[in-house]
Amino acid sequence: MESKTKIVAEDGKQDMLIAREFDLPLELLFKAYTEAEIVEQWMGTNVLKLENKPHGGWQVETKDGQGNVVFKANGVMYEFIPNHKIIRTFEMENTPFPVQLEFLEFEKLTDDSSKLTCISYTDRLQIETIC
Repeated sequence: MESKTKIVAEDGKQDMLIAREFDLPLELLFKAYTEAEIVEQWMGTNVLKLENKPHGGWQVETKDGQGNVVFKANGVMYEFIPNHKIIRTFEMENTPFPVQLEFLEFEKLTDDSSKLTCISYTDRLQIETIC
């Protein structure tokens, strides 16, 4: 069986491509990235902010069983075109990792399937220095 996920991350490059096909209509796939309740379900995290508009912010956090925050991330939306495209930043708080710029493109394949292509750019030199 062929995998529905494709990942391309080449040595020496500052970008990573992830493409995945889903057995979901385009509108439902897009909702999984833009409706707080659905994001919380599939990511297993709390959505603190999700402003789906240009210059809107987003923030999520995950807690352990004792209520301690173990992961927190945030960013800014730069472009938001429903059922088509989101351009945003992604920053993991309290880590030395650099901010990423993400381009998420949503594509209808059939009435019942869709594809998400995500290209992330980051400062590879900062990552190599950290690791």
